[in-house]
Formats: sequence, C-alpha cells, structure tokens
Amino acid sequence: MSHRCRTLMSLGLVALACMAGSHAATPPAGEVTLQQAANGSWRSDANKARNTYRHPVETLEFFGIRPDMTVVELSPGGGWYTEILAPYLSAHGQLVEAASPKAEKFNAKLKAEPAIYGHIARVIPFAPPEQVRLGAPNSADMVLTFRNAHDWLIDSPETLDAVFKSAFEVLKPGGVLGIEEHRAKPFGDAHVTAGALHRISEDYMISLGLKTGFRLAGVSQVNANPNDPEDINVHRLPPDLAGPEDEHAKMKAIGESDRMTLKFVKP
Repeated sequence: MSHRCRTLMSLGLVALACMAGSHAATPPAGEVTLQQAANGSWRSDANKARNTYRHPVETLEFFGIRPDMTVVELSPGGGWYTEILAPYLSAHGQLVEAASPKAEKFNAKLKAEPAIYGHIARVIPFAPPEQVRLGAPNSADMVLTFRNAHDWLIDSPETLDAVFKSAFEVLKPGGVLGIEEHRAKPFGDAHVTAGALHRISEDYMISLGLKTGFRLAGVSQVNANPNDPEDINVHRLPPDLAGPEDEHAKMKAIGESDRMTLKFVKP
C-alpha cells in the first residue's frame, strides 16, 4: 500500500472517529426513557458510575416524574441530574434550571452541548435568600432538589424556609416537591449538623414541609446507606474523600452518604 493510501485511510479513520464521537453525544430522537438518559452516551463514565450510588431512575420514578411535566431543578451544581432530566423532558415536557447567576461552569456546559441541553426552557437566577422566585404561581408540576438543602440551612433556617415557600408557590395543586438530602441522626440541632456535617435530620425536613403546607406523600429508602454512621462530614465520604489519605479506604468501604428521599405534594 502506498504512503498516500495509508495517509488517506488514516484520515478516513480519524473522520469516522470524529463522526462517532459526535453521534455519541446525541440523545436518541423522540422520547427518551429515564434508563436511556441515565446511561446516555453524552454522560461521562465517572458520572454514570455514580448511578450505582445515586439511583437516579428509581429516585425520579419515586417522585412520579413524567415526560410531559414542567420540572424545576434547584441549584443543579455541575449538572449531574440535568444530564438526565434535559433529554428525558425534551420531547414533551419543560425543564427549568434555577441556578446561581455565578454558575459559569454550569452555563458553559449547557451552551457547549445544544443537542442535549438545547430544549431547556429557561435558566432562572436562584440565589437564596435574595433570589428565590421560581416562576409564576401554580405553573410547575414538580420541583426537585438534590443534596443541597443543607446549604440553605447553613445560611439560616429562614433561608431554607424561603426555598420551601417558593417551591410551594410555583407548584400547581397536586404538584410534587422531591427532595434528596444527606441524612443526620434524628432530633439533633439541625443548624449545627448542617454546618458541621452537611446533613439534616429527616424529622426536621418533614416538619418543615408540613409547616409550609405540603402533604407528605412518601418516604423512600432508595438512597439509604446503613453503613454510614451519620455523624461524619459527608465530604469525607466518596466521591470527595476530603479527609486524610489514611482514612480513604475506610470511607470507600462505607460508600456515599446515607440520604433521605422525600416526596411532598401541594394539596
């Protein structure tokens, strides 16, 4: 084979590889199931590996999500759940991202992959306690928050109250507030455990939901971890492993944090 042929073949293989890479980042046409979204080729291997610990399909099914809903995701962080929600809702529903105005990395992620995130209805500024409005009253079917309620409680109990009230306001009657949160031991000082451990006790969260006017529609143990002692800072556990290196093996053996999964409904 001539050098020219080998060169052309190499270029062809590169082109095919590029085309395959481009195709891999595109969700299937039409309706996307939760399972397809969770295992999507547009998600990194590291993010998909965490499905084992975060149980996204089971969690969203417990909340009762449907592909035709209007869903508001609060404080999406790096967009781990957004990678699932955006394709799932793209054909028939609407996804609203309530993100910090300073979330430059998250906004860049959305702009970089329009095939995945181009159908997001809007990104609204969300920075409790100053900015908590989530949209017109009675306009959303579901509000979701994953592992960040403790951050609002660290700011102040009033800030977390304001987030719950804003979620209640934006939801339609029958709408769902779905919460996943690091669990602390029961009946402790919620503000202290939020600050020191980044955890909240389940009794505190349920009490706040009821006080806001929600009805507790379900409690799931899908994200429970009985190996977690609930008295250590969650960032010492995987995936962060923020503690000293000599404890990493022990923390890996525990796994990710024990988490409550709560479903509230607006009457």
